[in-house]
Amino acid sequence: MKNKISLLLIIVIILSTFAILSSCTPEQNSYMTPPTINGVSLKDYTIVYDQQGLDYNKRAAEYIKNTSKQRYGVDLTIVDDDTAQGSHEIVVGETSRSISASLDAETVGVEFSILAQNGSIALEGDYFVIAAAAYYFMETYALTDAQASTVSQTVSVHQPIVKEAKNYILLIGDGMGVYQTKLFEYMENDINYSDGEELFYGYMLPYMGYARTESLSGITDSAAGGTALACGVKTYNQYIGKDKDFNDVKSLTELAFELGMKAGVMSTETDTGATPASFAAHAVDRDNNSEIAESLLDAELKYGTIINCGFDYYTIERIPLIEEKITNTLTELSTGDNGFFLMYEEAYIDKHCHSNDMDKTMQVMVRFNQAIARFMEFAFYNPDTFVLITADHETGELYPDEDGVLRYHYKDHSAADVLVFAYGKGAEMFDGITVENIQIAHTIAAMMGDENFGDQSEYQSLTKK
Repeated sequence: MKNKISLLLIIVIILSTFAILSSCTPEQNSYMTPPTINGVSLKDYTIVYDQQGLDYNKRAAEYIKNTSKQRYGVDLTIVDDDTAQGSHEIVVGETSRSISASLDAETVGVEFSILAQNGSIALEGDYFVIAAAAYYFMETYALTDAQASTVSQTVSVHQPIVKEAKNYILLIGDGMGVYQTKLFEYMENDINYSDGEELFYGYMLPYMGYARTESLSGITDSAAGGTALACGVKTYNQYIGKDKDFNDVKSLTELAFELGMKAGVMSTETDTGATPASFAAHAVDRDNNSEIAESLLDAELKYGTIINCGFDYYTIERIPLIEEKITNTLTELSTGDNGFFLMYEEAYIDKHCHSNDMDKTMQVMVRFNQAIARFMEFAFYNPDTFVLITADHETGELYPDEDGVLRYHYKDHSAADVLVFAYGKGAEMFDGITVENIQIAHTIAAMMGDENFGDQSEYQSLTKK
């Protein structure tokens, strides 16, 4: 009897141990077999980038490493290009490797190039576009379980992968007219927040048009301009999320809640500023901070709106804090299954244009570029993301004189049209045309699933002009 009990006890211990071990290693059992690329298993590649180069390349290299680990359990090594060359490398961005010199394709906008040579593979894309190259590589050549794929040994140029949108990101440069975006061409850019930009990143997006900005008061302020972009209605200056008859009007953040999506509002200005308030509050007077603050709190509690504002940073040490806030907010918004809407504002273009301070304006344009790059990286890694960049109005009447010198000609808002840059599924509808600012909100709402958003009668009359 004792022997039987002992035997049963041993069997129970063995089975329990097996169950514990099995429960501790579920991810090992879920890994797919690493694919073979150009006759070489993915696990035999090393990732190479230029440590002294752009941060985007490092992040793209880390994306390939992390995705390989999550998908295949393959922990690829990342090295910089000072390291002795290995037999099989995935070279990310411009490096000193010979394959980089061979990858000399002419690319524009968001195009990127790929090449295989002598057992290695190279990816190149300008600035943040390297993220699109990294995603394309992993989804095209390193996707299927035990897949054997071939990267061409002649240079090939590609476009990013784009899918039906479920995430919507609206980026607003407050006061950003046409020539604010051209400061990079007129001024020597010695501001190096991290990557030394040479152009406004909006011009890299595939589609560009213009928007009219007048409010019912004439030349708009940021409250009426923000409300037009947030709610799809024309209103009077000073009004926050209200129509001309003082009625509350639904914003895109509130629509997102109704549709089961997440929503967020970000701004370098404080949350009671006119633009962030227009997307998450309702008030007749933009200067009534207590009423706006109460309305914002209601948006957070009732709609779950994520409000992350107030980071007017300028130094190279503090700019990464903005990028961190963007990354954290995107991570939080991405936890939902139904996508999200996010508005991000660079508020200080307007403020420095009011002061006619071109140096400070240039600084915040570079800072806005850094934010745009982070959002575009997210869009490339999450191709079901729609991105639109625009402004609520122009400030300062900035344009070149007859002598070609760029100057401010005013200290307040102007009626000038502003630029619209768009990327993602459906973005082509903005290409080469001029729209009313309310059409931006109507279009995003329709893409989200609401064809009747905003003031339809006003929308129809304005769009027929």
